[in-house]
Amino acid sequence: MKKRSLVICALAALVTAGVLAGCGSNLYFAGRVLPPSGIANRVLIAIQNPSPASRGALQFVDAFYDIRQSFKDTIPFFSIAGYSGALPITIQNMPEEQLGAVYGSGDGTFTLINYAKETTSGPAATLSSLSSSIFVSRNQLFVFAASQQTHVMTVVDSAAGKQYSLSLPGVYRVSTNPGGSMALAFVQNSNFVYYPRKLQTSESTSLAAYFLTNHSWPQPYVDCEPQNLPGMCLAQMQSPDSLNTNSNLFAGAPLSFDRPVKALFSADGSSAYILNCGPECGGTASSVSIVPIAPMILQSGQQSGQLPTQSALTKATILAPGGASNGLVNSNMLYVMGQQPQTQADGQVLYAGNLTQINLTNNSLAGQAISVSDGAPGQPTKMILADDNTLWVGTTRCSEGVRFAQGLPYGCLTMLTTSSDPGTPPTVTMIEPFQGDLTGIAAVTTLHKIYIAEGGQVYIYSTTDGSAINNFFVTVNGTAFDVAYMDAITDSDNTDY
Repeated sequence: MKKRSLVICALAALVTAGVLAGCGSNLYFAGRVLPPSGIANRVLIAIQNPSPASRGALQFVDAFYDIRQSFKDTIPFFSIAGYSGALPITIQNMPEEQLGAVYGSGDGTFTLINYAKETTSGPAATLSSLSSSIFVSRNQLFVFAASQQTHVMTVVDSAAGKQYSLSLPGVYRVSTNPGGSMALAFVQNSNFVYYPRKLQTSESTSLAAYFLTNHSWPQPYVDCEPQNLPGMCLAQMQSPDSLNTNSNLFAGAPLSFDRPVKALFSADGSSAYILNCGPECGGTASSVSIVPIAPMILQSGQQSGQLPTQSALTKATILAPGGASNGLVNSNMLYVMGQQPQTQADGQVLYAGNLTQINLTNNSLAGQAISVSDGAPGQPTKMILADDNTLWVGTTRCSEGVRFAQGLPYGCLTMLTTSSDPGTPPTVTMIEPFQGDLTGIAAVTTLHKIYIAEGGQVYIYSTTDGSAINNFFVTVNGTAFDVAYMDAITDSDNTDY
């Protein structure tokens, strides 16, 4: 019966393709082009060491039938033509643009993937050092990268054909809004946040003269490049509470955060939700700081450079006692994930995973923290919304947390059911069995399933009841490290912004 259903579905797909071809069109939805493979529901898999001859590959599977081969078995597997990066570790998924950007941690390549053609389309940027965090804007005009190895934040301005390496010791993460008008940089074991500003000609001249006289940069800048005539500066977030009359550009004292690690952005682009990692990163209290970002827009001539007062920002800091190292914005709700350190009877400190919900209509917590999969402290988890009002959370090193020590279910994947009511927190449906570190999640929307990369292999789960779906025909050779739904409806089907 199942085989008959598959045959019927295949025939229907062929008929649909034939009708489209007969009309002289190969578009299948939202103006997108039907790709050469003819597969309409593709999940891209970043694979490390797929063979002795290669350190990286990008394969994709048919997520409708959950198979790696063509339906008639004429093609054994599908892959992205031209990809040669080493140890691909992240896929920045941009299905609305029919693009992806894959970072290879083995050679520092950052490669654009053309979803419509199923080929590479050249480097998003060519960087001189490995990046611990990297993103490209949706319009591909800017690339932002943090290199903890060389202590620089790199900004690539493709439109101007320029690349700036801004000195920032200890920088290890960057966040950017999807439009690329705002980027934030975070330093490990620091309570400060930084952002780049593209300068106008008059500002460049003024700063060059200032540096020549003082051999330093005025507040709030920590570095500007090139020094003889700067085109880009890296600024520390400032509050105008404390005026600095010696600065001819900006005034203020630095804002106070608590081990900030990441920023999320509101749908209207007006605010950044800065996640303060707190105790799990060696700080004091985990929280979320809401900061207006209009004054910090990257492009020159569009911002004042000053923020509201420190007191105004303090009122917009919401405690998240369960931890705050990752988050996900969904309309008027913010889901915050973190690890809470807990001292055991033997004096050992273990970490407990928690999820809290913040109501963005009144900036308040909705209920208590919810126990979910434990994970490595301070490390970004994977979070994604999927069909059937489900939220999925994935972690690494979940076998080293409180749940394992207490004999509770300790898998690295948690399924939660959400509510449209901002006052109702999500509920844990189940914690899946342990299968290794979870490094990638993709929501295959409308098909009621998710794909994950866990323990180096690909698995599939149903969003209706959390049950495992047969993954025999999507397993890969090598180590599966990340997954992305290439044919998602929106760019929000992405776990890494």
